[in-house]
Amino acid sequence: MSKRQDALDYHSSGRKGKIEVTTTKPCATSLDLSLAYSPGVAEPCLEIEKNPLMAYEYTAKGNLVAVVSNGTAVLGLGDIGALAGKPVMEGKGVLFKRFADVDVFDIELNTKDSDEIIRTVKLLEPTFGGINLEDIKGPECFYIEEELKKIMNIPVFHDDQHGTAIIANAGLLNALVLVDKKIEDIKIIVNGAGAAGIACANLARILGARPENMYLCDTKGVIFKGRTEGMNAYKERLANDTDARTLEDVMVGADVFFGVSAKGAVTKEMVASMAKDPIIFAMANPDPEITPDEAKAVRSDVIIGTGRSDYNNQINNVLCFPFLFRGALDTHASAINDEMKMAAVKALAALAKEDVPDSVRKAYSNVEIKFGREYLIPKPFDPRVLLHVAPAVAQAAMDSGVARRPIENMAKYLESLEALQGRSKEIMRGLINKAKSNPKRVVLPEGEEEKILRAAQVLIDEGIAIPILLGDKEEILAKIKELNLDLGNVQIIDPATSPKRGEYIDALFDMRQRKGITRAEGKRLIKKNRNYYGAMMLEKGDADALLSGIEHHYPDTIRPALEIIGKQEGLSKVHGMYMLVFKKDVVFCADTTVTIEPTAEELAETAILTAQKVRHFEVEPRVAMLSFSNFGSAEHPLTLKVKRATQLVKEWAPDLIIDGEVQANLALDPELMERQYPFSKLKGNANVLIFPDLQSGNISYKLLTRLGGAEAVGPILMGMKKPVHVLQRGDDVSDIVNMAAVAVVDAQMIEK
Repeated sequence: MSKRQDALDYHSSGRKGKIEVTTTKPCATSLDLSLAYSPGVAEPCLEIEKNPLMAYEYTAKGNLVAVVSNGTAVLGLGDIGALAGKPVMEGKGVLFKRFADVDVFDIELNTKDSDEIIRTVKLLEPTFGGINLEDIKGPECFYIEEELKKIMNIPVFHDDQHGTAIIANAGLLNALVLVDKKIEDIKIIVNGAGAAGIACANLARILGARPENMYLCDTKGVIFKGRTEGMNAYKERLANDTDARTLEDVMVGADVFFGVSAKGAVTKEMVASMAKDPIIFAMANPDPEITPDEAKAVRSDVIIGTGRSDYNNQINNVLCFPFLFRGALDTHASAINDEMKMAAVKALAALAKEDVPDSVRKAYSNVEIKFGREYLIPKPFDPRVLLHVAPAVAQAAMDSGVARRPIENMAKYLESLEALQGRSKEIMRGLINKAKSNPKRVVLPEGEEEKILRAAQVLIDEGIAIPILLGDKEEILAKIKELNLDLGNVQIIDPATSPKRGEYIDALFDMRQRKGITRAEGKRLIKKNRNYYGAMMLEKGDADALLSGIEHHYPDTIRPALEIIGKQEGLSKVHGMYMLVFKKDVVFCADTTVTIEPTAEELAETAILTAQKVRHFEVEPRVAMLSFSNFGSAEHPLTLKVKRATQLVKEWAPDLIIDGEVQANLALDPELMERQYPFSKLKGNANVLIFPDLQSGNISYKLLTRLGGAEAVGPILMGMKKPVHVLQRGDDVSDIVNMAAVAVVDAQMIEK
């Protein structure tokens, strides 16, 4: 199938187009209807009449943006008209929603009269919290935006101008750091005097570039003072007092090239004539002014970015507009000003210098991504962009006086942004905040592993835990340097040379001498097996929690902990749990990792321990004891075991909401439960699922993650005397951080 047909099928299959309107309030009963419409809707209407700002409280205005276009400059297609441009505007709405949860109505205006567009958009002001102008040709786009800004009290933003400028200038700031040049000293060439080119030049000036060092070119050559052909007021503002007349002339000795023009506009000879360490942003789409391969063939010191995803340093507007509007909407900003744009530039530049999460690396074929000449700008699918740009823009809106609803608690605001990215972020942030309130020492036996070191950096930076790294000190320090991490004060212990090893060897021998371990074997285990050393640190109070397993099999990690730490008194076994996070719901599953064929007593124990652990996540447990039977519908030794376990839990923990034995669909279906078994306290809304055996639990949680789209957090061990948690081999840095937070909260609970 051709790519053309793929695109057509994508837009036409199923429900036509790419967007729909969904309701956010229930409308299933007559009461719902009376509240949603007449007579209940009159109440918010009257409140808004008294105070227009209440529209942000009672309507969707505060999260609604209009993407407005007349189709005169659509992508690289040119003036194709308003209707033909509609798929692009719908696509813009998809990006707003996907990256920042901003709702969009796309509005295509069938006119080329700028004043008519201005009047129409002004009339739409009651509906929207912001206006995103899109694909309107220059110079009309400048006039339309300027006039709308004067007469509207909501943000107006022409993305073709400012989005490109913000991202390109963020890349410029970072490139200048790498080549050790100052923006006030550099010579900048901008080729393309349309919306994006002029905005790139203007924003570079705001950042400190000198007007006399900047040269704007269009299809007729250099824009110089006194030129009359092809000029307008916006070009005139950037005219340079120069004798140069061609792009080739001004490229000689240039430090920076911004291209928003046409394929092939830059020749190899032009690149060769540029200054040392030239910076080229060739942003013409779909084909750049010069490709990275062509530029690098001329000289090895070039830094280059394009608008294409198949090259490094992609200048992609999706890095800007969703997050810029998110910050503006959340402060009810009356405008998007230069201060807010500058905040976005600096936030993007700063983010590119931070360690890149594994989730981003996975999205880009697991290639190494590290700040440098090939990574100046964050990747479009980096989830951290929302968390960096939106708060920076919101703060700038407040500082510059355009925010009508200041954000009083920026930390809480950041948490609300994390919640937009999924339920797991929201839940884990609550646990992380608990951990940060009283950080504990977490020993990490795999101290030389890259992911462990990167996670340790996050744990320190966020104040979640105090990591202790086990391993060869020189090897760990070399790895820290290679990864460019700031772990200068982290504690590193080499078990082979540690002064504690003698004490630990004696203790291990005393514990295990009647269980087959000789002193010589104990010595070998403490010196060579860091999981034994780490478990002994925990046992002796030299650490508060242990986290291991990124490069070990599950039994190799858990066995030393069981031999040295052991299970809590009064428990039959240690148990395992996973937290499965869906888009809107969270479900806890146990036992999914430890007990293969539990007895009724062990199942009851699992249920109670899981309920206790679930409360650590600020979730009130509702426990379903799963089986293939519903309340005695099928008598069999396996179902009777689950029934007996349920009875035991009700005796041992009478306040716990629990029922069983039940089938999984019934446990999660309130309507079915109420209709068939109204006596059950569970009510069909279980959030803790206790499986009758390891086989069913392990299979189920893996199917839910693979086919159901759940994000798994775990395995979380329950029942150890002290906090020990096992990592999985495929875990990324965020998984390690999450499990460290779990371990820290466990340690806090034990301390209490």
